[in-house]
Amino acid sequence: MSVTDEPNAVRKAVFPVAGLGTRFLPATKAQPKEMLPLVDKPIIQYSVEEAVAAGVSNIILVTGRGKNAIEDHFDVSIELETFLESRGKTDLLAEIRKISNLINFAYVRQGEPLGLGHAVLVARELVGAEPFAVILGDDVIDADPPAIGQMIQMFRLVNGPVLAVERVPEESVSSYGIVDIETEPIGPRLFQVRGLVEKPRREEARSNLAIIGRYILTPDIFPILAATREDRTGEIQLTNGLRQLLEKRPIYAYEVDGTRHDTGNKLGFLKAVTYFALKRPDLGDAFRQYLEEIIAKAPVG
Repeated sequence: MSVTDEPNAVRKAVFPVAGLGTRFLPATKAQPKEMLPLVDKPIIQYSVEEAVAAGVSNIILVTGRGKNAIEDHFDVSIELETFLESRGKTDLLAEIRKISNLINFAYVRQGEPLGLGHAVLVARELVGAEPFAVILGDDVIDADPPAIGQMIQMFRLVNGPVLAVERVPEESVSSYGIVDIETEPIGPRLFQVRGLVEKPRREEARSNLAIIGRYILTPDIFPILAATREDRTGEIQLTNGLRQLLEKRPIYAYEVDGTRHDTGNKLGFLKAVTYFALKRPDLGDAFRQYLEEIIAKAPVG
């Protein structure tokens, strides 16, 4: 029996990509933030490749108005392939074909960006009655094995929802959803969740374990999200749905082993570009030398 034939296998991953990307205006006025390049690949491709490497076979993109470039990127481009083939650019041709052959894609419109919980709920019919991953493309995680693959392994172990978490500085807890965990881990980097709080004040946070952009969820989250009220911002928060789910079944937190980059803000995006450029064998040495030169020339103060 293959992994995808297992009755409780995680075959599908939901990518909520309907956000407006206002933090990167004006660059995102006419292109999705998910298509901003980290060196020579768009942000979203890193996370799609992560899902592929973890054995996921179907990607569900929850899109919105102005997101056609994402669909085009993962589609076949006959004109471009013909052009590259006619010019003998076989390496580029292979790379382009690899993108369109990565995995099976399905698309569903969110209509309005009404929160992460709403985006997950929109994918309900395409997910069906099986466990699934949720991947937030803003969080690009360099990990081996892939981050979502680590979480799938934990899901097989506990047979329940698993949230990716990362330890953050105490002064930053109010920027994240924070988990309250049982004192003793139930496995390496794995904890049972006692509670979840969205952006608590520093003095109210029960830990510094912040929820980051990877989830393994079970289909019983859908009726809960459907009944979850909008918060004061008019959004349906996934954290609120998970808090209700926790009353019915255990939920687990897994501290992912890898390097996470939050590309949803400008500084995090620049750090990610630098990180992946330095890792490239064709760019790393020259780029490192350039950085050293400009740092040496930078004015003090």
